[in-house]
Amino acid sequence: MTTPLSALISTARGEAPADLVLRGGRVFDLVTGDLLEGDVAITGDRIVGTCGAYEGKRVIDVSGLILVPGFIDTHLHVESSLITPHEFDRCVTPRGITTAICDPHEIANVIGTEGIRWFQKASEHLLMDLRVQLSSCVPSTEMETTGARIEAEDLAPLRGHPSGIGLAEFMNYPGVIHRDPGAMAKLELFRGGHIDGHCPQLSGRDLNAYIAAGIRTEHEATTAEEAREKLQKGMRVLIREGSVSKDLDALQPLLTERTSAYLCLCTDDRNPLDIAEHGHLDYMIRRLIALGTPVLAAYRAASLSAAEAFGLKDRGLIAPGLRADIVAIDSLEGCHAQLVLAAGRVVDEAALAARETLPEIGRHSVKAPKVTARDFRNSANHATTDVIGIMEGKIITQHLYEDIAIEDGDKRPDPARDLMRIAVIERHGKNGNIATGFVKGFGIKRGAIASTVCHDHHNIAVIGADYDDMALAANRLSEIEGGFVVTEAGKILAELPLPVAGLMSLDPFEAVRARLVKLREAAHSLGVTLEEPFLQLAFLALPVIPALKITDRGMVDVEKFEIIPG
Repeated sequence: MTTPLSALISTARGEAPADLVLRGGRVFDLVTGDLLEGDVAITGDRIVGTCGAYEGKRVIDVSGLILVPGFIDTHLHVESSLITPHEFDRCVTPRGITTAICDPHEIANVIGTEGIRWFQKASEHLLMDLRVQLSSCVPSTEMETTGARIEAEDLAPLRGHPSGIGLAEFMNYPGVIHRDPGAMAKLELFRGGHIDGHCPQLSGRDLNAYIAAGIRTEHEATTAEEAREKLQKGMRVLIREGSVSKDLDALQPLLTERTSAYLCLCTDDRNPLDIAEHGHLDYMIRRLIALGTPVLAAYRAASLSAAEAFGLKDRGLIAPGLRADIVAIDSLEGCHAQLVLAAGRVVDEAALAARETLPEIGRHSVKAPKVTARDFRNSANHATTDVIGIMEGKIITQHLYEDIAIEDGDKRPDPARDLMRIAVIERHGKNGNIATGFVKGFGIKRGAIASTVCHDHHNIAVIGADYDDMALAANRLSEIEGGFVVTEAGKILAELPLPVAGLMSLDPFEAVRARLVKLREAAHSLGVTLEEPFLQLAFLALPVIPALKITDRGMVDVEKFEIIPG
């Protein structure tokens, strides 16, 4: 319920007590960089007073703490946290993330617009303000099989929901540059509004063309040079630090008080294990400051700059008239939340327990063919082989070439050279495609790992040294409605069921985190050297990220944007 303007004005003047007063802390002003003394008065969901003395119906003592605006994650996929929006809210809002701008294209690729509407409905019942962008590229390309397809005419009825800002990341950058009719129809539908970008390694005139289409943000920059060009051409660059894509260290030197107006923070894809062990945006702030970023620049990027970039004019500062999204932290360098307010509500167990929940969605979505060891054979008539080269901490890959001997009509995995079989199995019940290839960089010596979290088509991805173990892992995913599975010597070592569209668990985030610990231990027991092998595997199937990927239709040369002939 909106608080009457007269009530806001009267409490701001001190004529009536505010609903809530924060007393004893200091406000970090993101305009001047000053630490301001005085109470913070809140009425309804709005801040009404700062830098003065106020009376309140409720007073909270925040002595010794610093008050900063609530943090804004400018781009993420809740599905990649492996938990529902309600559990995501419970997981990260107590850390100070009071606004999250999500793209639900993971669930949309599985069940279509029904998934987007589910996210929109969820946004109405959370403590955080979950902003739901409308997914622009379902599927991301024509080189994969998805469970759904969304065109411009499907997006039009989804517009107008209070959670909306605009069109989510436009991954099909070749479609923009070469004016694909489907891409153009979506861009025209949102012309003049907000459109998120996604254009890894794009530069020069092609980048100009992409930006000229009205696209204003970019989270795929992985080097300072790439990010600088995009900044110079007017894009807002979102510094990303996910569970796999770790770009913060590379982009940190760019974040200064001069550039902070055009730099924001995002996580993109981050799971509960990383959140528990390191943190979320709070971790990014700590890390930036530790690397030498000016404190003011780090906190601006985390809130004020983000609010401005996405047109959220009602937040980003602790100032009269703005949303009461406030985080009381131990210190600017520590950034450990001691108290969080989201739209004037104290984020605690009682408030989280009072939220209305939603019915389940996307059940029984894994309709993959049953596979056998023979399905993973890789026949060819020449030894030279295209190999996906993993770059840990990045979702871009190398396009390698290795000579792999042909034995009995098959190119076998070679653990000694770290050359592993990778396969993608179509699981939406459309065609039963199975494509195989090779990957280097996992370190697997035996067994297999399989997942239905497979961006963005979310077919089954499986990697391994043993075909029987690969078949066991892939088939087990059908039985548990999707998720992660690790196998060795004919046994299942660990698994995490994700029955919501094969992407999200129905369990509390603590339970998911515990299972992820066991999965990581199981993967490492196979010889895996990657810190986050499961999401790393998932991104090997995303054909809009250079340089070499694999989908259910084959190996994809992303630089040429074509499937490599078998």
